[in-house]
Amino acid sequence: MPVIVGVAFRPVTKIYYFDPAGIEDLAAGEYVVVETSRGRTLGEVALPPRTVGADEISGTLKPVVRRAMAWDMVQNDQMLHREPEALAICKQRAAALRMDIKVIKVEFGFDGASAVVYFTAEQRVDFRNLVHDLSQALHTRVEMRQVGVRDEAKFIGGFGKCGRELCCTSWLREFTPVSIKMAKAQDLPLNAPEVSGLCGRLLCCLSYENDFYTEARKQMPRLNSLVETPQGVGKVKQVHVLANSISVLVEGPNDVRQMVNMPVPEPQVDLRGWPRKLEIAVAADMLEGLAEAPLTVEDVDAAEAASEDDAAADVDEAARPAGGREAAGEEGSASRRRPRGRRRKRA
Repeated sequence: MPVIVGVAFRPVTKIYYFDPAGIEDLAAGEYVVVETSRGRTLGEVALPPRTVGADEISGTLKPVVRRAMAWDMVQNDQMLHREPEALAICKQRAAALRMDIKVIKVEFGFDGASAVVYFTAEQRVDFRNLVHDLSQALHTRVEMRQVGVRDEAKFIGGFGKCGRELCCTSWLREFTPVSIKMAKAQDLPLNAPEVSGLCGRLLCCLSYENDFYTEARKQMPRLNSLVETPQGVGKVKQVHVLANSISVLVEGPNDVRQMVNMPVPEPQVDLRGWPRKLEIAVAADMLEGLAEAPLTVEDVDAAEAASEDDAAADVDEAARPAGGREAAGEEGSASRRRPRGRRRKRA
């Protein structure tokens, strides 16, 4: 079975899997040099080596080259200190070329052999001239990479509505899909400013408790369903998941309405949706009376078939005109019994 090690290249970013290549005593927090599509890169061990099933990985894993040495760490720090200056140069060159893009971050490889420029844009952009200028200014190979507004917020950082640091910059390594249905299930206001984050998209935290609300609502009556209250039968107008209660509108005499708050009632069996086969089984059991043998599935099927045949016969009888069968039968038999006479020849 294959052995893998999880490596992250930046704090709170996606974890990539590599082949330990025999270095299986790596611990979380150590730095290693790994082989990537961009060349050799310095990364931090996020998941120690472990054995996984062959179906859990796809393709061939790239290897871990070696443990990071002191010189690797010094070189990486030098590249980190170059990034703010490179970011300013990228913004200046993009503005000079009148390009409608927003440069948000520059990342150097730990050996300075390449640089990745992250940017956002509302439409497709031809940045070939910008790449040429930046390659000459930064003296390295430059790659432009367009990202979304969520990634922009992750790169820049900030504080959310809760007053805490953004989830995507503090602990959330990968984004998950978020829909407006999650806000609706949690009874949150559906206006955009209330459920949007700094990135302008739906709050990532809407998905954290979505499973709880979904399961809890399955145990609660639906809106506008009828429930029994101490004041009478009323319609459910609101459900309170966290309080495990509901608000019911009860209509009293003289068109007097009142809203009743009550705990969620115990679930009751709804007989309206029961299949007709059960009704036939109950009716057949009543007709059996003193029958000692228990009712079987074949008995139920036979009773159901007989019921359907009787219903079809009733429909045919109702659709036939009055006196249809008897009159038609007698007329037909009389016509068949009438002898045929010989035709007389005309004089």
